[in-house]
Amino acid sequence: MTMELGTSRILAEVRDGVGWITFNHPERRNAMSLDMWQGMGIAAENFERDPQVRVVVMKGAGGKAFVSGADISEFEQHRADSEQKKSYDAISARGHAGLVALSKPLIAMIEGYCVGGGLAIALAADVRFASSASRFSIPAARLGLGYDYRGVAALARLVGPSTAKDILLSARFLEADEALKVGLVNAVVDAAQLEAHVTAYASQVAANAPLTVHAVKKALQAFEQYSDHTESADAVTALVMRCFDSEDYREGRRAFLAKRPPQFQGR
Repeated sequence: MTMELGTSRILAEVRDGVGWITFNHPERRNAMSLDMWQGMGIAAENFERDPQVRVVVMKGAGGKAFVSGADISEFEQHRADSEQKKSYDAISARGHAGLVALSKPLIAMIEGYCVGGGLAIALAADVRFASSASRFSIPAARLGLGYDYRGVAALARLVGPSTAKDILLSARFLEADEALKVGLVNAVVDAAQLEAHVTAYASQVAANAPLTVHAVKKALQAFEQYSDHTESADAVTALVMRCFDSEDYREGRRAFLAKRPPQFQGR
């Protein structure tokens, strides 16, 4: 069964009790456009309501990327400053919230690039499987944009504060073997075997007792949300908004589109 989502860049279907979300923008390495954020949210909400769906899997089309971040070509129109960021975030937040609110297990099947917002999407999953050729990065520091508190907190919970600092401050790429070593992914599988491995794992989870699975996921969601409520997060939000209004952010966008190194001035 396929699902109508209002965009061809997100595909959703149900097979044998497993809901599949496919990021279908391979010409831009599945970079997330606004219509994709909307479609992802709708798919997640529909899977949550469907009693036939026991587990959900996310994957990227084309074999070269899971999601290579946000579609930066849209930033001049939709995300050029802090005010536009608020509108952009309202749409993207619904998509991300749909994933986070899933009471059913969520699996990320990562093949190729998993970058920026793509890694944030992968972090929303309960379990992550990657191909041996996958690469991971959060390039915010190379673009001059701010990275929201909840995304930083989710990364730090998974890999620890020290490794999170390394990933965020350096903006470097991690190869699949390093991602496995630091706990960013649960397993690394040869690309030719990845989908079969994930399908078998999803089927195993789907065959388990639904009430037990639901209770386990709810308990872990409660644990994770505990560290998301802090007064210090408001100060972080102010700093993030300052990034989006900065000349450095404008320079980062210009440099990215021109494919040249940015020249940041700290203002």
